Parts: sequence; C-alpha cells; structure tokens
Amino acid sequence: MFLPETYQVTLALMILSMLCWGSWANTLKLCPKFRFQLFYWDYAIGLFAGALLLGLTAGSVGHSGSQFLAAVVETTPSRMLWAICGGVIFNIANLLLVAAIDVAGLAVAFPVGIGLALVVGAVSSYLVSPAANPLLLFGGVALVALAIIVDAAAYRKREATAKATTTRGIVLSLVAGVLMGSFYPLVAHAMRGSDSPGPYAIAFFFAIGVLISTVPANLLLMFKPLDGKPPVNGADYWHAPIGWHAAGVLGGAVWCVGAVANFVASGAHLVGPAVSYSIGQGATMVSACWGVFVWREFAGAPRAAHMLLVLMFVFFIMGLGAIALAPLY
Repeated sequence: MFLPETYQVTLALMILSMLCWGSWANTLKLCPKFRFQLFYWDYAIGLFAGALLLGLTAGSVGHSGSQFLAAVVETTPSRMLWAICGGVIFNIANLLLVAAIDVAGLAVAFPVGIGLALVVGAVSSYLVSPAANPLLLFGGVALVALAIIVDAAAYRKREATAKATTTRGIVLSLVAGVLMGSFYPLVAHAMRGSDSPGPYAIAFFFAIGVLISTVPANLLLMFKPLDGKPPVNGADYWHAPIGWHAAGVLGGAVWCVGAVANFVASGAHLVGPAVSYSIGQGATMVSACWGVFVWREFAGAPRAAHMLLVLMFVFFIMGLGAIALAPLY
C-alpha cells in the first residue's frame, strides 16, 4: 500500500483532507430542490465506492504493509468492529450536519459543527495516541475554539438583517460537532499497533459502517425531518434529474478521498492522529470560504458581521499553523 515516508508528503495529505472535507458539501448546493435525505442515499453510495476504489488502487501499490485485499482478509474482528462503529457514529453526525447546512448554510453549520468536532476529536485522539508538542497542539485547538465563538457572533450579526433562521441550525451543528469529534478516536484505535491492517482496510470497514447505518438513520429522518419541513416522499428520489444523483455520489466520493488521505497520514505514524485529524478539520475554514465568497451567504450582512468573519479566518489560520508545527517541535 502507499504510505508517505516524509513529513512533507504527510502534510500534503492532511491539506488534501482539509480541502476535500471542506468542499464536499458544495455538491448539496448543486441540488437546491433535492431534499438532503434523498441526496444522502447517493452520498453514502459514493463514499463506499470511493473507499473501495482507493483501496484497489493506492492501497494495492507500494511495498509498505499488506496490499488492500490481503489486509481486508487479515483484519481482526475487533479492529473491524472499531472501524465500523466509527463509521456509524460519523454517519449520524454527518446526517445532522447536512440538516444544519440545509437550515443555516455552509458559513454557519461548518464552523460551529466541525470546529467543535475539531476540539473534541483532537483531545480524545491525543488521549488514544499522545504525539506532538501538546502546547502547540492544544494552543492551536484553543485558537480554533475562539474562531468558532467569533463565527457564532458573526451569525447573530447577519441575522439582524437577513431572514431569521431559528436556533435549530446552531443546535443541530453543535450536536453534530460532538458526535463528529467522537468517531476519529475509534478509527485511531483500529489502526493502532504494529499489526494494524493499514488505513485503506480500515477506511473500507469504516465505509461499511456508513452504508449500513444510512438505511435506518436516513429513513427515520425522512419520516421525522429535523429541518422543520414536511416528511420526505421517497418516490421523489426516482424522479430527480440524473445530475442531482451524480452530485450526491460525487459528494460522498470527495469526502472519502479526504478521509482516506487523513487516515493514511495518521497511519504512516509520522504524526499522531490528533494532528492529522485537527489539520483535516481545517475544513471549517475552507467551507466558510465557499459559503462567504461563492454562495454569498453573508450578502447584505452589516459591516460588523464581515469584520467578525475576518477575525474568524485569522484565528483559524493561526490555530492550524500551530497544529501543523506541533509534530516538529
């Protein structure tokens, strides 16, 4: 399997992870009349297909560890279970996050939800596998937490002039953030030790967890939507344009590329899982850029809201810089 051998390549993978995790939700924006529950069926399929394809390609080349298919067969039941459970927890968190995006927009749901996930995931992953300079690591996490608070303030300023959105979006983002920060330690535990099957096999079982949990969780959200809208008619899935289905599959595949890149960076043992996860969750800044500059979610907001957004980006950049330096000192 392919594994990075230098910190520079590892950092590049973590940055790729950040870009993918921060950009996949744009595919939901490409389907403005597609209820997110229907979009999510295609998303889950795309995520699983991405994990399988990356395993059969990048996971089957190179001379580091077992090749993908052999690693899948050799995976112990306990590691398999840890990875699947990680996928289930992530999936529930992601469904809540997509609902929050639908309610509050990218510029709000991602900074609040994923920013909180960064704090929870960094601390818990560090406890599973302590690595890197804790002062730089947790100093960076603290700066990111400050960026979350500033973003929430910008949201309140925006709502002073924009159409009022209830607190439902922020509440969904917070719950999603706590759960999103809880899945990575399970993945890190599954990859821990010298007899680990490797990140590609773990990503495959993780994707299985996502796929099997989508059925009950998404069906429930179709009957009892959390976004305040009427129940979803399943028949609408088959009447949707092919482009909407393609967007959903693409969204899942993009997220999966980010996840595998992140797992590979962590699995190479050049950085700890806390560092890999934390840089990946710089996705918050990437998604906020999409929401602010492309989708114009803060158009018409007062000047104070824009100033707070600038502060948010400053704190995020400082925090991510500190986290990136943590493995080197």
